[in-house]
Amino acid sequence: MTLGHIASQMAAKAVAPDAVAHKWQVFQHIRESRELIGATDRSLSILNALLTFHPETALTGGTELVVWPSNEQLMARANGMPATTLRRHLAVLVDCGLIIRRDSPNGKRFARKGRGGEVEQAYGFDLSPIVARADEFRDLAQAVQAEKKAFRVAKERLTLLRRDIVKMIETGIDESVPGKWGRVSQTYQGIVGRLPRSAPRQIVESIAQELEELWTEIRDILESFTKTMNLDANESHNGRHIQNSKPDSKFESEYGFREKDEAGGNAAETDNVRSLPKRELPLGIVLDACPEIRELAQGGSIRHWRDLLAATDLARPMLGISPSAWQEARETMGEQHAAITLASIYQRAGQINNAGGYLRSLTDRAKDGKFSTWPMVMALLRAKLDEQKNAASAGKPRTDEDAEDDSRVHVSASLLKSLQKPRSW
Repeated sequence: MTLGHIASQMAAKAVAPDAVAHKWQVFQHIRESRELIGATDRSLSILNALLTFHPETALTGGTELVVWPSNEQLMARANGMPATTLRRHLAVLVDCGLIIRRDSPNGKRFARKGRGGEVEQAYGFDLSPIVARADEFRDLAQAVQAEKKAFRVAKERLTLLRRDIVKMIETGIDESVPGKWGRVSQTYQGIVGRLPRSAPRQIVESIAQELEELWTEIRDILESFTKTMNLDANESHNGRHIQNSKPDSKFESEYGFREKDEAGGNAAETDNVRSLPKRELPLGIVLDACPEIRELAQGGSIRHWRDLLAATDLARPMLGISPSAWQEARETMGEQHAAITLASIYQRAGQINNAGGYLRSLTDRAKDGKFSTWPMVMALLRAKLDEQKNAASAGKPRTDEDAEDDSRVHVSASLLKSLQKPRSW
């Protein structure tokens, strides 16, 4: 006996004599709100079996609602549940206030009937809480349904925002809309990265609110650019001449960039790539030449080529490279060499104005057989070694970071000799 049991008995006694409840409708409300009530799936199976022992579908407050099945009968109707499990979940139903025990002096369940066959006294399980708490169970079920609906709406809103933001970022990159798309993509990844696998509704709504603010910011950028384009088109129709005050703008078309040389190399200087070694670059040398790409790797570690490819997939939107340019590079160069190329571009991101146009230029050279990742990586390694040599000759004090770089760069004699040759990529 607990205070909760006493409270259940008091509620059962207080039920109005004319109160009526449909037992299966109330059972459906109990099943929907079982987590709030504290019931389990197996305890509800037993409650379902107990309700079948009462002949009437409508339960009224002014009648005797005690059923007295034996354990064998209950186990049979509860799909063969073991006796120990049965007793444990009967206790759960009592603790939740769904039934009340009416024990006989000897602990048996039975009914004492009068001469007319009517039940005078019954010992077993009292179902009167089903009637007494019918309205409470209905309200709990409605609250659960409302929560499920709110959660579903929040997840749908989150899905739509994620889809729209990704599409708008790709549109901004493909259409060369002025904007810091790398920063926008990084912000988006940071917000989505805080979303756990199984998030409650409150977290989903909080993440959706942040994404909606980012969505509004991106939409304003695209709408502003669209309005500017419309104004320019109207002015050109009126015969007015518009002079570009920034001919060297950073946001050039990827396709128009192919006619420019970005890193000091040109097609003539790369005509000799067919004479370069036909061996594959080791992953360790690539990472020594492009250490910045490690920052984007999961856990900060790149052990396989697939790890490098995953990191470059994150670097692509940060560099403002469109998905079409990246796909074309992977199909032309192969995934491994495309990953090396993008890692090298990411390493020199501060020196390249239009990474997307530069990648398309290298892809075109690769189609003609005039591009190799070998001189690109060698140039980065040579620049790194020259920087260390100049720092040593200038007497610059060495830091722990410099020592760590030295321990990572191991250059063989033949490779060092190759590095001495001036090559352009």
